[in-house]
Amino acid sequence: MQIQVGYELIYDCPKPTPMMLMLNVHYSRANDIVVPDQITTNPSVPVNTYRDTFGNWCSRVVAPQGQIRIATSGVVNDSGLPEIPVLSARQHEVQELPEDVLVFLLGSRYCETDLLSEIAWRHFSALPAGWALVQGICDFVHNHISFDYMQARSTRTAWEAYNERVGVCRDYAHLAVALCRCMNVPARYCTGYLGDIGMPPPYGPMDFAGWFEAYLGGAWHTFDPRNNIPRIGRILIARGRDATDVAISNTFGPNTLMSFKVFVDEVKTRE
Repeated sequence: MQIQVGYELIYDCPKPTPMMLMLNVHYSRANDIVVPDQITTNPSVPVNTYRDTFGNWCSRVVAPQGQIRIATSGVVNDSGLPEIPVLSARQHEVQELPEDVLVFLLGSRYCETDLLSEIAWRHFSALPAGWALVQGICDFVHNHISFDYMQARSTRTAWEAYNERVGVCRDYAHLAVALCRCMNVPARYCTGYLGDIGMPPPYGPMDFAGWFEAYLGGAWHTFDPRNNIPRIGRILIARGRDATDVAISNTFGPNTLMSFKVFVDEVKTRE
């Protein structure tokens, strides 16, 4: 299967504004890229790229005064198969964990482990360690939060999502990440493309998706408490401690996001 991905973002800036962008398909999918998702801007400005400390591809631009259109379109190969659970993946003792994994046990901007630790142990201490524990956390979060795009809030934390019981995919992921960390399971936040391939209609408006990965059995595994079922065609853009590390854009000056479009479509082949 081939999947076409892309976006169009239009900003209006009252003066030249530096921006940091995280909008390219993750390097771990480099071998799957058929048409590169090269960032284009209108008006044309220099785009400088770099890798951050988490290995994500990032870009820097200076948006001129007025409107700027930032867009891309790429094609990625995909297996076309639903994600496969690894039920036997075991949970590591903390002392066994690699040093580069330890940071994903700690609290972060949107994942307040100090506030949620007692709640986590009360809800999940009876579950078997490993895959069953992480899936149990996903089941809880999936049922605890009601999805409501109209109540999205960029400042909502895991603690607030737990108490407000409403949110969007990033809120589901943040709460699950925090609860996993409370239970000594390293967890990292992910963002990327997730279309409706293989899902029945009706389809909602497309957006970038948020999910997380848990470190079990010596590897990172994908979990998605928002959807909570195996999906087809998930394409990673970035990973980090939480949404702070993987924001699609950081702007250093006043601006207005005038238009935001994301698309994910299966490429239909001729018989």
